[in-house]
Amino acid sequence: MPPHTPEPDHPVIDVVVGRIGKPHGIRGEVTLDVRTDEPERRFATGAVLRAVPPPGSASTLRSLTVTATRWHQTVLLVTFAELPDRNAAEAARGIVLHAEVPADATPEDPDEYYDHQLVGLAAYDVDGTALGEVTAVVHGGAQDLLSVRTPDGRDALVPFVKALVPEVDLAARRVVVADRPGLVRPGPDDE
Repeated sequence: MPPHTPEPDHPVIDVVVGRIGKPHGIRGEVTLDVRTDEPERRFATGAVLRAVPPPGSASTLRSLTVTATRWHQTVLLVTFAELPDRNAAEAARGIVLHAEVPADATPEDPDEYYDHQLVGLAAYDVDGTALGEVTAVVHGGAQDLLSVRTPDGRDALVPFVKALVPEVDLAARRVVVADRPGLVRPGPDDE
């Protein structure tokens, strides 16, 4: 019998999948600000997520294990093994949850992207003029924002919506931004 050959390492990346909100009830259940298009996959029973408490938090939690989920209207409610009661749930408020996914994974929805797929893409306007490079994805309350570093060193935030970012071409390593005065390039009043 040949010796066992270990599987080659499969690189993984860390993706933000949610943020803990306020407690719901007295048994440790929490509301979740979902940051993934695959909540049923990321918050499946038994999933262990990396926990990153917000600055100034006294929480020592570094991982959380999902024990149950349910939808209450449009809000995802999650129970974690490490949060047995309302006090623990309140102390966990603001914790950002991360999951590991294979580096070559792509979201199921073709119009969705992981942050690492977007960072580093060249940004062009609709006429093909270079605007800069995507340096980060900022997860805002209303929508995500692409941070674009311009050739002159400024950082511009572009709402990541179809009207302003009509094209993402991962193969060509580029995004198209429907630039407006003051969005990426300075407006007439900014110069």
